[in-house]
Amino acid sequence: MTALLPRIELESAPNPTAAVIWLHGLGADGNDFAGLVPELDLDGCPPIRFVFPHAPKIPVTINGGYVMPAWYDILGANLVDRQDDRGIQKSEWAITALIENEVARGIPYERIVLAGFSQGCAMALHTGLRLPHKLAGIMALSGYLPLADRFPSERHAANAKTPVFMAHGTADPVVILKRGEDSRDALAAMGHPVQWHTYPMQHSVHPSEIADIAVFLKQVLTSSAA
Repeated sequence: MTALLPRIELESAPNPTAAVIWLHGLGADGNDFAGLVPELDLDGCPPIRFVFPHAPKIPVTINGGYVMPAWYDILGANLVDRQDDRGIQKSEWAITALIENEVARGIPYERIVLAGFSQGCAMALHTGLRLPHKLAGIMALSGYLPLADRFPSERHAANAKTPVFMAHGTADPVVILKRGEDSRDALAAMGHPVQWHTYPMQHSVHPSEIADIAVFLKQVLTSSAA
C-alpha cells in the first residue's frame, strides 16, 4: 500500500462526521489554505475534518525545472496544449487514497467534499468526477479541467449530479478566466450541476468567495446528512 501524503488536519468540532480534502496550488503546501478555516462561517454545519495534503516536490518545466511542490508538471503557459497525463494520474491515485482513508475512519463518501485551488482545482475536478463513489461536492477554485478531451469517456456516473462550486478571478493572469469558463461550459454541457462564481481579483481568494464557500459547504453537507 502506498504511504498517504503528508498533510495538515484541522477539526471544526470534535468527532467529525464530514470531511473536506483541500488541495493547494503549484509551489504552495497544505498550510496555504489551513488558515482559511477559522474565517469560514460553519454555523449549522456538522463537525468537519479539514485535510490539507502536501503535494510531492518535483521539477516543474515552466519554472526552468526548479523543484517545488506540484501535483503534476506544467509544460507550458497555455496549460492545456501539452499536459503531464502521467503526473496527473499519479496524483489522482494519491488523492483517492486520502479519500479512502477518510472512509476507513468512518466518514462516508457522500459526506466528503474535494476542494482545490489552481493546480489543486484541476486535480479536484479530475479526481472527483472520475471517482466511482458519490461525493458530497467538489470545490474548484481558480483552476480548470485538465485532460478535457478524455473527460467524457473517463468520468463516472456516480458523480454526474454532484454539485460543483467553481470560482474564478476576473483578472486572473495565471489561469485566465477563459480557461475556467471553458471548463464550466464543458461540465455544464455534460449535465454537471455547476455553480459558477466570479470575483474582482487576480489569482487569489476573495472575502466574498470565502462567504460563498461556507454557504456551499452548508448546502452539500447538511443535505447529505438528511
